[in-house]
Amino acid sequence: MLDILYSLLSFIVAITILVAIHEYGHYSVAKISGVKILRYSIGFGKPLYKKTFGKDKTEFVLAAIPLGGYVKMLDEREAEVPAADLERAFNRQHVAKRFAIVFAGPFFNFIFAVFAYWLMFVNGTPGIVPVVGDIVKDSPAAIVGMRSGDTIVSINDTETPIWDVVLNEFVPVIIGKSTARVVVKTESGTNTELNFDFSSVSADLESDNILTILGFKPWRPVATAKIGGVIADFPAEKAGLQKGDVILKVNGVRVSTWLEMAKQISAYPSAAIDLTVESAGSVKQVIVNTREDTRNGKVVGIIGITNAAAYPDDMKKNYKYSVFQSIPKAVETTWVATGGTLTFLYKMALGEVSVRNISGPITIAKYAGLSADAGLSKFLGFLAIVSISLGVLNLLPIPMLDGGHLFYYLIEIVKGSPVSVSFEAVGQQVGIVLLLMLMSLAFYNDFLRLFG
Repeated sequence: MLDILYSLLSFIVAITILVAIHEYGHYSVAKISGVKILRYSIGFGKPLYKKTFGKDKTEFVLAAIPLGGYVKMLDEREAEVPAADLERAFNRQHVAKRFAIVFAGPFFNFIFAVFAYWLMFVNGTPGIVPVVGDIVKDSPAAIVGMRSGDTIVSINDTETPIWDVVLNEFVPVIIGKSTARVVVKTESGTNTELNFDFSSVSADLESDNILTILGFKPWRPVATAKIGGVIADFPAEKAGLQKGDVILKVNGVRVSTWLEMAKQISAYPSAAIDLTVESAGSVKQVIVNTREDTRNGKVVGIIGITNAAAYPDDMKKNYKYSVFQSIPKAVETTWVATGGTLTFLYKMALGEVSVRNISGPITIAKYAGLSADAGLSKFLGFLAIVSISLGVLNLLPIPMLDGGHLFYYLIEIVKGSPVSVSFEAVGQQVGIVLLLMLMSLAFYNDFLRLFG
């Protein structure tokens, strides 16, 4: 329950930041253009907080439903405008000004992504050196000759000091069905170039994780059934288990690894289990009442312990750049992520990428919680990629979205006059239907992930 509340709070914080940035783009450019702004709202529905500011008495509103926002401008199409304010009405502005005001929302999403990535690189991202573990037979990794123990040094000339960078570099290559030039350092210390070719690889990123598609696993230290930590107020602490204890049996079943032990415990949600524990040189029996938890849609038993396996210090890295080095790196990362998002949507339209990859608020909330829990840098990276996604989505030429309005303005520029009211009305109806279909698909995918 606490995990759900934490994810929900993280989601609200994330979406509030991104909506505020997007709407501030519209607001700031409209303000510069001389348009009168009536309301700047973060969220929809009943106002929870309202304040009037400025000579125009603009309302700033925080509303109850944090799934969007809007900037309401003076406009003759929505209400009668006093003669003294006609020149400040949005609809009276030159098409170039209207274009700039509408484009500013998505543009600010991209600017924020650059800032978030910059701050992430300056702050540093803790990670693990990408040393390869087991290789799957006949997989892309096996075909190119990758071996267990290899360290991934770079992908397409981009250095890969931690696993996060490896995964980020492989995603666009897999989606684009292109090639990756991977340099690895072998256990003997020599660098070898491996050439991955994904042109004929058919993969669904939704059902297969990236490493499954590639065909290898990260190297991990052997995790025994030794307890590395006991979580406060969980069953293990209440039963008297301590750091350093080794679990030998679960309900009489002998376990020698952490995975074996966790599998046995998870099979008993909300139940009393008998643990055989070696503690301070002696063996004893401990009865623990497991707590129920839901993971990957399944109800499992947990007792609140962490394992003692640890990576060697030389495999732990803080991936960071200086203040000035982070600027071009942030711009480059935003550019690549934007291109990857566009390619992803294009492949989805062609049917080459499954629509199951579309995520709704439930999945986004889950990842918001996970990234926030992982630290500031992870949360900043999450905010950046979602901000880019919002920017790209809003630029699509779909009526009701910013991109739909921009499309109308392009038509106006070409034909020399605005599109007709009837044309715009039909477009809005089409836009509503498309958005409802998209939202329904996103929620459907969310529920499949939650209960499937």
